[in-house]
Amino acid sequence: MDPATRRRRAALFLFFLIPGLSISSWVTRTPDIRDRLDVSTAQMGIVLFGLSVGSMIGILSSGTLVARFGTRPVMGAATMLIILSMAVIGLGTMLSSAQVTTAGLFLFGAGMGGGEVAINIDGADVEQITGRTVLPTLHGFFSLGTVVGAALGILCTAVSFPVQWHLTAMAAVTAAMFVYAFRSIPHGVGKTRDDGSQSDASTTQAPVRVWKDPRLLLIGGVILAMALAEGSANDWLPLLMVDGHGVDPALGSAVYTGFAAAMTIGRFAGGFLIDRLGRAPVVRASAICATFGIAVVVFADSAALAGAAVLLWGLGASLGFPVTLSAAGDSGPNSAARVSLVAMIGYVAFLVGPPCLGFLGDHYGLRVAMIVVLAFTAVAIILAPAVGTRSVASAPATEPTAQL
Repeated sequence: MDPATRRRRAALFLFFLIPGLSISSWVTRTPDIRDRLDVSTAQMGIVLFGLSVGSMIGILSSGTLVARFGTRPVMGAATMLIILSMAVIGLGTMLSSAQVTTAGLFLFGAGMGGGEVAINIDGADVEQITGRTVLPTLHGFFSLGTVVGAALGILCTAVSFPVQWHLTAMAAVTAAMFVYAFRSIPHGVGKTRDDGSQSDASTTQAPVRVWKDPRLLLIGGVILAMALAEGSANDWLPLLMVDGHGVDPALGSAVYTGFAAAMTIGRFAGGFLIDRLGRAPVVRASAICATFGIAVVVFADSAALAGAAVLLWGLGASLGFPVTLSAAGDSGPNSAARVSLVAMIGYVAFLVGPPCLGFLGDHYGLRVAMIVVLAFTAVAIILAPAVGTRSVASAPATEPTAQL
């Protein structure tokens, strides 16, 4: 690997680490944020709806923005939104303002939805250049960020450190990471248009062909289920343990840290497993593991047993996102378009699904609401063969000149 590619890969590690640190920082403080805002579970779902709106805008615009400007400016702008969102969420908590907190979550969703698609396309390009399994490791740094951020969140919760200063400090740390990483990302990756007026056959027909591919839609079903399993834990797991199993907030955050640690282990081990066993067996085993773990959390009355099952939930959900992206990349022509489409489906589930669970949770309890997630992961077991049996290393993951 040449030095420029090595620096680029290291920069992508940081671009995955930043949203992981950020999301876990506010997720572990959700009990404190809810109390400061003085809202119910359903009202908290409305606050999280800002995340949904922002993520939808980011997701729906990301493919067009990457095609016109390339991955570098999209990644840069989106990451800056994530950094800014931490300060805004902290301000909303300090002011006890649900509106300001919702605005901060909107910024986070816009940055997460808009940037992660571009980062995945750039990571898939590195995977093609190096000929190595890269995406699971990159996503492993997102999970590593959630572990570190969750550990800091537990510490801040335990010592009653104010949420606003916690999130502001995280914004400062991630801003420094961003400045360091951004300079190593090359220009032009994913760029296919010099202006917004081009509408030749290659730009207008590619999306139709992608949407009509039955296998790609099945892959989209797998990523939808597995991303929902990950996103629901990221948004609701601390409150699920506090409200559903009666543990204190610090222990609820500790359980979430266990989930994040299991995700991290699964993703860093993923490349080894995929290269030797193939994608379909790994994804099926992951879906089975997640389904069993969620079932225990939902139906077991023992908080200790539920906490242990969360580890299975995390291991099961860990490889769904990166493996399905790789499967989408070599499922046919226009690889970047396929990666973009499947990534968008995944982020819709990751960012939009959890707020909807809040409304179910307010009426029936969060444990009952998680039955929806359980049903989706059970379906993913059936759909797993769609991701194919080839390892990621055996096929190119994307074509940087293709477009959605």
